[in-house]
Amino acid sequence: MADSFAQVAPSEDIFQVITGFGDTGKYLCESEINKLAFTGSTKTAKLVAATCAARMIPVVLECGGKDPVIVADDANIKAAVENTLWSAMSNAGQTCIGAERVYVDEKIADQFIALFLAEAEKITAGAPGAGNYGPATMPEQLDVISAHIADALKRGGKALMGGKKSVQPPYVQPVVLADVPEDSIAMTEETFGPVIIINRFHSIDHAIRLANASKYGLGASVWSKRNGKKIASQLHCGMVAINSTISFAAIASVPFGGVKDSGYGRIHGPEGILEFTYPRTVVRARFQLPLVFTSFNRSYFSDKLIMRAIKILKGRLG
Repeated sequence: MADSFAQVAPSEDIFQVITGFGDTGKYLCESEINKLAFTGSTKTAKLVAATCAARMIPVVLECGGKDPVIVADDANIKAAVENTLWSAMSNAGQTCIGAERVYVDEKIADQFIALFLAEAEKITAGAPGAGNYGPATMPEQLDVISAHIADALKRGGKALMGGKKSVQPPYVQPVVLADVPEDSIAMTEETFGPVIIINRFHSIDHAIRLANASKYGLGASVWSKRNGKKIASQLHCGMVAINSTISFAAIASVPFGGVKDSGYGRIHGPEGILEFTYPRTVVRARFQLPLVFTSFNRSYFSDKLIMRAIKILKGRLG
């Protein structure tokens, strides 16, 4: 990309690429850059922000998520199942805005789960041409996935499909869990793997409380024919897709980013462009006032006029 950009750009140093590991990132944070945009884990984001803060370098942080899916009783169940399954399992679950928690209305939960399992049985991890998705990109992530599955089951969660044996390095076969306690690490921490948890709710307010009870706030999905906008407006996150999956990421004109431990700042859209600019305010006096206010030589009459103007414009003082 950098080579292609250099062919059309007026200067070769507009777009540069540097690859490396932790030390490379550390040196970048300590260099004399004007702003830094980071994508990665919340843990690393805090280190980046702290290092940049020492040099007053502003940052944009796009961190992980624990994205919820709310499926109301009036949802198109077939569409909700197909999209949620893809969101959770595609890219081996290594998508920051992928579904990790599903909250389904108890009135349709059995129907939703039955269809979900029927569809999940059709997919598998494997090499290109053999599987529907590939391996974990980082070997240590397999330990995280294993720990989340183990804790969920230990805490009383049910394995509807797969389980501990689904972790087959470098692959993880699809795992579907249900009735997992909300304080399990499988519900509170980002799994970043092909593991989805389905829990039930008894009211929309209950579902919203469960979805918001997370330190993360990146994306979410809502499936409802009548109440999608109403539910979406109450979710504590940066982006919501109604009756679709991660569609906000496909629209370059809308801002992308999260809240809480999912980071701050935005990429994409006008807001994303403005992140890499700064406003400069310039005020020019078009004429000089007959009364001088910004001077130690102003008169007693000027002071009284100022006080009167402030009371009229700003209300009573004191």
